[in-house]
Amino acid sequence: LFDLGGVLFYIDYQRTINAFKTLGINNFDTYFSQHQQNSLFDDFEIGKISSKNFIRCLKKTLPHCSEREIIYAWNAMLIGLPEEHLFFLENLSRKYRLFLLSNANMIHIQFVNDFLQKKYNLPSINKYFEKAYYSHEIGMRKPHKSTFEWVLKDANILAKETLFIDDTAQHIEGAKKADLKTHQIESNSAIISLFPDTTQ
Repeated sequence: LFDLGGVLFYIDYQRTINAFKTLGINNFDTYFSQHQQNSLFDDFEIGKISSKNFIRCLKKTLPHCSEREIIYAWNAMLIGLPEEHLFFLENLSRKYRLFLLSNANMIHIQFVNDFLQKKYNLPSINKYFEKAYYSHEIGMRKPHKSTFEWVLKDANILAKETLFIDDTAQHIEGAKKADLKTHQIESNSAIISLFPDTTQ
């Protein structure tokens, strides 16, 4: 059970914080970071509000900015996905059942899919997983224990047989509460090293 951002698709939260500072929000890091965020971002992540309403809320603070500028700043954290990760997932899927669980929002997933389409002619990363669970689609997010329990039940997998890989400490702790095996990886590090027998 993989996380997406920071594990498979490289991200840097500071880039978005810097981008919003450039637009005029000097304390954006107090609203949003890897470790915490306010209710606007939480609601967007679980699909409670639409992309349009999310942007409208940010425009209240940034009335001089266009929708395009706000989306660009919001997506600034998204760096890319190395091609070796695709080979890695392809080979790993021959040995294990693979699933994805990501705290995600519609704007970011659209960017990720556009990136994959342009760079690798791939419509999404979902093809490598038996099922991909995105918080904005399932209405639940990490690190809540209930989210992990729901995914386990929906995927028909057992916690004791499932390894959850994430780069965020509180998500790892949430998974542990649901009795999953866990491994916290450093953000944007070589995930392939976790499975040395998986080669291109």
